[in-house]
Amino acid sequence: MRSYDELFIGSEWVAPATSARLAVRSPATGEVVGEVPEATTEDADRAVAAARRAFDEGPWPQLSMAERADVLRKVGAALAPRGEELDQLVPSESGIPICFASGSSSFPLIDYYTDLAASYVLDEVRPGRPGVTGDGIVHRAPVGVVAGITPWNGPVMQVLMKLVPSLLAGCTTIVKPAPETPLSALVVAEACEAAGLPEGVVSIVPGGREVGAHLVAHRGVDHLSFTGSTPSGLSIAAQCGADLRRVNLELGGKSAAILLEDLDLDVALPTVAQFGYFFNGEACAALTRVLAPRARYDEVVERYCEIVASYPVGDPLDPSTFIGPLIHEGQRAKVEGYIDIGVREGAKVALGGGRPSGLDAGFYVEPTVLRDVDNSMRVARDEIFGPVVVVIPYEDVDDAVAIANDSPLGLAGGVFADDQDAALAVARRLRTGHVGINTLGMDWVLPFGGFKQSGVGRELGTEGLEEYLELQCFGFPA
Repeated sequence: MRSYDELFIGSEWVAPATSARLAVRSPATGEVVGEVPEATTEDADRAVAAARRAFDEGPWPQLSMAERADVLRKVGAALAPRGEELDQLVPSESGIPICFASGSSSFPLIDYYTDLAASYVLDEVRPGRPGVTGDGIVHRAPVGVVAGITPWNGPVMQVLMKLVPSLLAGCTTIVKPAPETPLSALVVAEACEAAGLPEGVVSIVPGGREVGAHLVAHRGVDHLSFTGSTPSGLSIAAQCGADLRRVNLELGGKSAAILLEDLDLDVALPTVAQFGYFFNGEACAALTRVLAPRARYDEVVERYCEIVASYPVGDPLDPSTFIGPLIHEGQRAKVEGYIDIGVREGAKVALGGGRPSGLDAGFYVEPTVLRDVDNSMRVARDEIFGPVVVVIPYEDVDDAVAIANDSPLGLAGGVFADDQDAALAVARRLRTGHVGINTLGMDWVLPFGGFKQSGVGRELGTEGLEEYLELQCFGFPA
């Protein structure tokens, strides 16, 4: 069992304000796999105060981006030998199968951003109007103190997606990881310590909703970056909007995969299904609405179910497992409740719908396919966040686009066709932030975020760095 006795506040390990502890339980067994101090609002205040001093008075914001990149490379170097350890730790605390390697697979994100520092221009000279103004400078300055609140799915990736670009921009940063998955976040804290980050620059404070709400409301925080549910994001946006503090929000999704009529199902359906159930379906970008042409509807459902039925369900530490347990009992109950709602609304269970036999100790749900689903049903509109995919028939391409867009969410999606140009033409009509063409196609270099109630702002790519930069202009006389 992994255990921590101190919190990482202001780039150093310190005693927590209270003796409260967070017990980390394996979703596969229910057994305790670790313990960490539970941060309180007092600990959050200490983290904000340290970050405030480090930003207002310390050297970090004054360093060049290249100098900050050098320090972040040291963070990456400290994490590199711990990749296998994290690959074991993440499934143990989150239930995400090890086949997704959601620990070490995130490390290239550090390389991407530190390499970007070499070419990124912080000062852009713009010619002034002749005889009116001289050349001006558009400067990109760090936004200030950042608080990042991360979820439990992909915990290393989620922490690095906020920490690395905000630090590279020159911000000082507090990360509050989810209370279900604090162990891997504190391994990242150990790497930050090994890299020698200056005093006050980084804090990682595991805690519950109270600590997150305290950081959201804290006037010492200049920018709030949140990944989580849409209802929570709406509340955070309202609070930050009250005093115009900067915010970026990566929220829920109900992503549609449109299968065009000419599709070779043997080629495409394995990919469609994979991206419906990866991370146990606990992924905001998962393709959980499959839109099939009515003329091929029964064929699509039958063959899709054949693929999903082949997915091994079991121990997330077993390399052959594709579907692991959900994060906790409450999440399993929520998912099972949605399956019941779907049946009451008229959907039919084409596959799964229950709990897998022989896995009584963990929080498992069978990978489930619901057919005869109408887009007005709750199972087609609400983010279930589990291994449940609905298959919806459509009449023609215009109908498919209308169904895909008929959602309050717009995070991701996919269009699958033998003709890639035809797929791209349909993709351009979708009101969603990311659309894969014959795949889901996410990459570090592409900005990720949503339309509508799926969020504000972007993570990853150059745009993910620019979330943490403010524009400041310098004008000169002619």
